[in-house]
Amino acid sequence: MSYIEELFGLKAKVAVVTGGTGVLGSDMCKALAKAGASVVILGRRKEVADKLAQEIVQAGGKAMGVSADVLDTKQLVEARKLIIEKFGTIDILVNAAGGNLPGAVVTPDKTFLDLKLDDFKKVVDLNLTGTLLPSQIFGETMVSSKKGNIINISSMTAIRPLTRVVGYGAAKAAISNFTQWLAVEMAKKFGEGFRVNAIAPGFFLTEQNRTLLTNTDGSLTDRGQLIIKGTPFGRFGEPDELCGTLLWLCSDASKFVSGIVVPVDGAFSAYAGV
Repeated sequence: MSYIEELFGLKAKVAVVTGGTGVLGSDMCKALAKAGASVVILGRRKEVADKLAQEIVQAGGKAMGVSADVLDTKQLVEARKLIIEKFGTIDILVNAAGGNLPGAVVTPDKTFLDLKLDDFKKVVDLNLTGTLLPSQIFGETMVSSKKGNIINISSMTAIRPLTRVVGYGAAKAAISNFTQWLAVEMAKKFGEGFRVNAIAPGFFLTEQNRTLLTNTDGSLTDRGQLIIKGTPFGRFGEPDELCGTLLWLCSDASKFVSGIVVPVDGAFSAYAGV
């Protein structure tokens, strides 16, 4: 094994990816598998998770699909049981599940006064509680093993509040704060074998934001144009461009790194527009 493989490789590691069937989550699953990890693709759509797991196995990796809702304690506990039966432990948790709802967005023809409180609560619950709860359930196995690595997914909306997405922005800002809090909590209570970090993606086209950023003909919407103008790289990110940072955070190459939120954004967060 080369020095690079030893430093960045994930052989003998078991990684659980919530939201693993999404555009970004699926690329993360593939990258983890290529680095040697046994990957658990956790999502509500079992057939999609199984299909991705089959693709990974056919490519020479190790994977399994598991159905669970990140807001359902019972389902997560059952998922944990299946994972332990299959792979014996859990070393890495990637909290990639999340999303937004129209009612938690303030569109140009609306104001803050039109915000739907129920949808706001649902978005905060899905993103924040949907990160906290898996961290508790799968973190219990990590504590038993005296080591573990959690990677959360924050957002540019946590670093620079964006117009419209008030619910999503509030939830992602909370995830950044929770990441730092949990990093300290786990290290203080359980030792240096536990690390917690987050990735803050810039703008990547996904199932949820595609219609917000692009028109049906593929051209940019007004909002899409503003985002590209504010991104020094002048383009959206590609899903696999998150994977280098993910593998670094998952591997021993970052074993003294905990409590950070890493922007992967084409310099969006650094640009003042002048």
